[in-house]
Amino acid sequence: MNRHFQDTRYYFKRTVETAAKGLKTEFEPAERRLRELVGSEKEPEPNRLEKVKGELKGVQQKAEDEAHVVVEDARGKIERYRRSDA
Repeated sequence: MNRHFQDTRYYFKRTVETAAKGLKTEFEPAERRLRELVGSEKEPEPNRLEKVKGELKGVQQKAEDEAHVVVEDARGKIERYRRSDA
């Protein structure tokens, strides 16, 4: 009997997913027209490449910031060394 419930749950889930896709497809033209009339456009979702590029820019900025700190620290040490040597 439990197997019947599992099958029923599986097919019900598939039915809901298929119905949701169908409704989305049916209402896309109406949504597009409404957005044109209202003047707001749907924000495009960033694709995988754009997400990775954004993450890399963040990593690059962090590396540059850390490099600036290290360079300033090294310059300070060199300056202190020159003063103590003179």
